[in-house]
Amino acid sequence: MSSGGSRSAHVDTLREPRRPCEGRGDKPQGREVILPGLPVTNRLLRACRPGVLSLTGLLGFTSAAAQAIPPADTAALMRTVRVLAADSMEGRAAGTAGGARARAWLLERLRTLGVVPLGGALTQPFPLARGGEGVNLIGVVRGTATPERYFVLSAHYDHVGVRDGRIYNGADDNASGVAAVLAIAERLRARPLGHSVILALFDAEEGGLRGARAFVASPPVPKASLLLNVNLDMVGHSDAGELYVAGTAHTPGFRPPLDSIAARAPIRLRFGHDQGGGSDDWTTQSDHGAFHAAGIPFLYFGVEDHQDYHKPTDDPETLTPAFFGGAVATIEAAIRILDRVVAHRSDRLR
Repeated sequence: MSSGGSRSAHVDTLREPRRPCEGRGDKPQGREVILPGLPVTNRLLRACRPGVLSLTGLLGFTSAAAQAIPPADTAALMRTVRVLAADSMEGRAAGTAGGARARAWLLERLRTLGVVPLGGALTQPFPLARGGEGVNLIGVVRGTATPERYFVLSAHYDHVGVRDGRIYNGADDNASGVAAVLAIAERLRARPLGHSVILALFDAEEGGLRGARAFVASPPVPKASLLLNVNLDMVGHSDAGELYVAGTAHTPGFRPPLDSIAARAPIRLRFGHDQGGGSDDWTTQSDHGAFHAAGIPFLYFGVEDHQDYHKPTDDPETLTPAFFGGAVATIEAAIRILDRVVAHRSDRLR
């Protein structure tokens, strides 16, 4: 995550996933509510009371809620982190030899996964503020139903480099997010979404979200076709087993399906850090901020600050692998349910 601000603990708009009409004595009042962004056959829900929507009318949610989400392949995730967070990568700072080595490895990995470019190449160069060049890596997994409409699954691969002779390896920040994107990309190749998914590994997040801003300023597809950014930044280290999702305060229509994911997630999915401003509000504190500024809805998955955040001790052995695997599986499940929720219409979910 960008060093532009610190992040405080325990800001949560809801302590536990909310079950509709449970524990409050409320009963459905028979009022049908249109949730914008849902296909016509799926979008009638019933309200327990104003502002509280029941999921019982949403096709697929009830049956899905009964199935626990199995964790992802933790060993494979950790192998990727160990490569990207090795001393030989020299902290992966944008515009450095270490950053270039990480990029070369990631390009080969994307090609091995069968990820195809959007346009002529997987690379998107852009100028750095201090001179030199940053390079985003951009590919796509084509959708099966509406391939001309896109989710953007992103993570930044840069970190802060070497400071005072010490290498900042950035295992959680953000080798973990990159490993998650690659793992989810492999599964999307095997079982694509209805929408296409742009895989965006951004450079130069640290110190200004420059890679994400360059992408949004010059996207490889029409900006109107970008429906949602799912940004992953620091998803591998939580002693408490808690993963936050920020963004539902800005796009409330995302909350009901994510509540259904939280109810069966292998980790604790919490909501918050997306309103009020200041260091507790993460709306602009990672690459999703560039999408938000452009009016594109976002969901940001990440953990709260820990003792190794932006320190040379952020090494692979400090991650919490069981949580990491559960977090990645939860994020993939969220993406898949949102693929069903987002309408096959020209407008975005609001």
